[in-house]
Amino acid sequence: MREPGWFFADECKVDDLRRIVEVRTELSEYQHASSIEHNVVVYDAKTVRSAVVTPDGRRKVMAEIARALSTGPGVIAFRDAYEDVSVVDRASEVFCKIIEEQHAAGSRRGDHYAKPGANDRVWNSLEKLAMRDASAFIDYFDNGILALVAAAWLGPRYQFTSQVNVVNPGGEAQSPHRDYHLGFMETHEAEMYPEHIHGLSPLLTLQGAVAHTDMPAVTGPTYYLPHSQKYPMGYVAWKRPEFRDFVNANFIQIELRKGDVSFFNPAVFHAAGTNQTSDIRRMANLFQMNSPFGRAIETVDTKRVCLAIYDELRDRVGRGMSADKWLAVVAAAAEGYPFPTNLDRDVPLDRLTPPAQSDIMALAVMEGWPSDRFIKELNEYDVRHRSA
Repeated sequence: MREPGWFFADECKVDDLRRIVEVRTELSEYQHASSIEHNVVVYDAKTVRSAVVTPDGRRKVMAEIARALSTGPGVIAFRDAYEDVSVVDRASEVFCKIIEEQHAAGSRRGDHYAKPGANDRVWNSLEKLAMRDASAFIDYFDNGILALVAAAWLGPRYQFTSQVNVVNPGGEAQSPHRDYHLGFMETHEAEMYPEHIHGLSPLLTLQGAVAHTDMPAVTGPTYYLPHSQKYPMGYVAWKRPEFRDFVNANFIQIELRKGDVSFFNPAVFHAAGTNQTSDIRRMANLFQMNSPFGRAIETVDTKRVCLAIYDELRDRVGRGMSADKWLAVVAAAAEGYPFPTNLDRDVPLDRLTPPAQSDIMALAVMEGWPSDRFIKELNEYDVRHRSA
């Protein structure tokens, strides 16, 4: 019998997922949609723009979008979200220049779910676009569809982050996975979060992707398993071989044209697909629309706190302070989450996430580091987390 309040990987059954995803998405349930493609709700951006000109119409469309992303298939797409694709091309020029510079510098870009070097990445493409071409940035982000969908999922206050992903000819597919937050954790870490947090995690973020190139199926547009976000144990299941085999055998793909945008619940099982072409570099700008509600109410200089208590805590541990007590102190003093960070510096080459400030402090206390080494490590941590 499953232990109430907790999810464990060895209790996951792929047949439970199968029953959830064997459902048909009905167009009649989405009055503003233009079609259902491979179980995904597809909208015509021009039609949606006309429907949201009044406050009442906007609320109705937003409610429909939220329903599609939560209790529906979890994946939606907008055709012609960018009416003028030259806006997308201008941004692509900036991103391609950055990639060329990365190659010239010999930079190695990690990937959370694929082999390092399999793709080209531009981390923090949002900030880099703004710094290199302010006009292109404004034209790119004045898009009402992006704002509409973000507000439908998160409310009126949110923060964008974005990363360019280029899957080169012959680039292999990622492993099927779920995404940020709990999808960025190892299984044993996800098992430490109570059941209700598994339901909360996908509500804090919405994933999106702007197609910067045409994406016929042969180029490997994203694999999705529609409706899979409704499987409650997915964050501890996605690494299990039988689940990956099931997803790989049942995924769908939505072909996109340049200027189309897709959005999906981060709990949907998905993966970037294999680019089977010999001459097409498939480019997408990946978005996270992030809720502000995970932030603390006060600003705390955790580095200052850590340094203030370190010598005393290290000495107490040396005199036999129990692990549960000193770990509780570290949790109160240090930043316990590795994000947000600078993924150009905190490169995920051999793990899903870099260490948090609390991980560094815990290691320092356990190993009895001298103060100067602890200070040096925290300073380097700060450098890795600066955006520029």
